[in-house]
Amino acid sequence: MLRRLQSSRLIARGRAHRYIASLSQVLARRAPVDVHPEVQEALQSHSPVVALETTIVTHGMPHPTNLETALSVEKIVRDQGAIPATIGIIGGRVKIGLQREELEHLASPENDPPATKVSRRDIAATVALKRDGGTTCSATLIFAAMAGIKVFATGGLGGVHRGAMDVSADLYELSRCPVGLVSAGVKSILDIGRTMEYLETLGVPVVSYAPTYDFPAFYSRRSGFMSPWRVDDPVSAANILYTQAQFGLNNGAIFGVPIPEQFEAAGETLQQAVEIAVREAEEQGVSKWGKAATPWLLNRVGELSGGQSLESNVALIQNTARVGGQIAVAYAELSKKGGLPVPGDGAKPTVAAMPQTLETPDVTAQGLAEPQDVTGKLMVIGSAAADITARASLSDKSMLKNSTVPGTLSMSLGGVGRNVAEAAHRILSGSLPQSTGETILVAPVGDDLFGRLVIEGTEKLGMRSDGIVRVDGARSAVCNMVLDSQGDLIGGVADMDITHSFDPTLATNAIKKFRPKLVAVDGNLSEDVLSAVVRVCYGSGIPVFFEPTSVVKSTRIWPAVKKTIGSASHSPIAFASPNVLELTQMYMAARAEPLELTSDQRWWTVVDNMALGSHFRLELEHLAKMSSQEQGKTQNSLSYLLDKGIAQMTVNLLPFIQHIIVKCGELGIFTVFRIPASLAKVSPWTNEGSNVKARQVIAHGKDGEVVVVKHFPALTVPEGTPLNVTGAGDSLVGSILASLIQSPAAFYDPVTLDSLIERAQKAAMLTLSNPEAVSPALSSL
Repeated sequence: MLRRLQSSRLIARGRAHRYIASLSQVLARRAPVDVHPEVQEALQSHSPVVALETTIVTHGMPHPTNLETALSVEKIVRDQGAIPATIGIIGGRVKIGLQREELEHLASPENDPPATKVSRRDIAATVALKRDGGTTCSATLIFAAMAGIKVFATGGLGGVHRGAMDVSADLYELSRCPVGLVSAGVKSILDIGRTMEYLETLGVPVVSYAPTYDFPAFYSRRSGFMSPWRVDDPVSAANILYTQAQFGLNNGAIFGVPIPEQFEAAGETLQQAVEIAVREAEEQGVSKWGKAATPWLLNRVGELSGGQSLESNVALIQNTARVGGQIAVAYAELSKKGGLPVPGDGAKPTVAAMPQTLETPDVTAQGLAEPQDVTGKLMVIGSAAADITARASLSDKSMLKNSTVPGTLSMSLGGVGRNVAEAAHRILSGSLPQSTGETILVAPVGDDLFGRLVIEGTEKLGMRSDGIVRVDGARSAVCNMVLDSQGDLIGGVADMDITHSFDPTLATNAIKKFRPKLVAVDGNLSEDVLSAVVRVCYGSGIPVFFEPTSVVKSTRIWPAVKKTIGSASHSPIAFASPNVLELTQMYMAARAEPLELTSDQRWWTVVDNMALGSHFRLELEHLAKMSSQEQGKTQNSLSYLLDKGIAQMTVNLLPFIQHIIVKCGELGIFTVFRIPASLAKVSPWTNEGSNVKARQVIAHGKDGEVVVVKHFPALTVPEGTPLNVTGAGDSLVGSILASLIQSPAAFYDPVTLDSLIERAQKAAMLTLSNPEAVSPALSSL
């Protein structure tokens, strides 16, 4: 027996050098793997994820306890701030993250044929024969490591069986999967001492997550065997996993979490039942059944204990899920602060600057590789609407009540996101005809007449329509305005519910599919969509441009910032383009409860690092005395920059938004932005100084970063120009986006920035004097 155990150790040493393929490698081979969109999003943003197995669903517990336990465990993981990734196989497809109906399917006792208990040896056969399968500890470890999930919570670890030379595959997989296994120790039906000895041989650290070094024994808080290591908090456990990743170690670690104390009294009774069950198994030859022995033993223990073991089993699994979620959260914090990539997919750390190129795993929400020709450099996510304008011929407004009157009706395409995308498209395709596919509009429309008109109208403009999402059963956004004969608004109805109820998953899936270099969002989107988009973009190194849309909607971006700022290494939002009223509202909301963003430690750190003292204030006062016009033809001065607090508010928001472009109407455009130290070294702004005549104030921070404040006078509007104010603002933003696609570092060069703003102002002027939402003349810019 001893010789056989030693021989197996030699084999295990050789196997421990194998590596697990990454998810992107597996998907590139068209392997049947589906990643739940929520799990995929969390992995790409380095958010905490906890893997969960499914043998407790398919083989470990009776129905309906199996389903109830699986759902409760997922909820517990979420309560800790992590995302659950329950892993199983359905119809021959590996599922990393299960929908509820998929869990219900695996839990059903009526499945024919029943689900397979899947270990490493069973994966290929189960998939090839299109069977269902509950993943054991070992198979779950494989898929967790493949996806880059660092924490896996389960009930009990397999090990060396008593009396027979049967070693669980769980131990081998722990030696070659860099995953932290959180369990209630080794199943008490096993030989705990030899299992711990075997783990030592395989190089797997055994850690008691407890007040003592005593390793837990599943139903009992103590086994009598001492672990070589002990921790009692999630940060210490996460540090062990983090250090393993730093050194590139490819083995996992096991954290033994004792069953809750209230179940300790039942431990002795259950252990007696275990001893009886083990003896019966030896007498009846069950111990030689291989993987079928464990379910038989656990079932027999349940019978002998009168069901008491099931209650304890549920409790210990829920407890390990709680601890696993906490460790995953702590690990995510460590990896984000340290810039450590998630193992498995060769992820690269992101930087604050807009990337020239961006590499992301070729994965969709369904886990299938997408064609390589779907990429687009600019993505605009927001509203697309049909605008219907009714203009009465009568000048007497009283005649417009309770009756129809003669007039004209016209319909056009609108919506902030759509307008911005069209403006950017016209400029990009006008300057570079081969760039017609670089702008992608992602907007929801209903499967109705108006939705079809939006899609057809988009295509007629030469724009891509493959980002527009049809939502079954929903009404397309429509804005119906009634004007009098002079063109003044009398009233109207705006039905924009579809944009506010847009599914966040659809937006994030589009980002993963099209892999843009810059994403713009408008304030019509819900807070949930904005948060999801910011989280995915931040984790993927994609800059986000926020167009506030209106005063009321301008603050919807803050919850997204709030969720990101705690672990942010740079401003969560790269660009924002508020007007003065929107800026004021955003600033007030950032300071007030419940957000209190300006109380965050990152805010204090960034503001302190900018080192803006009395000299900076004095230079702003000099700037405020300048005329708002280049030639000084009006009496308007830039005093509003200080009188209305615009300069102060923008500076205070720089920790959250790196570049702020304030639209000041006839008073021009006011820009405030930060250049990180790493980029300031090569930016001409480093050699620039404050220059009131050039309408700029420059400050140099503590570590070499540069803060730039610059005003651009408004262009002169010809008298009699019809004011299409809304469309003008959208065209200005679209032009800025087009310039950023053509010159990603435009803000970091004074000359390029001047060109960017000048073209944006011309775009606004062209639309200002045009009845359409976006002037076709933008193609000439």
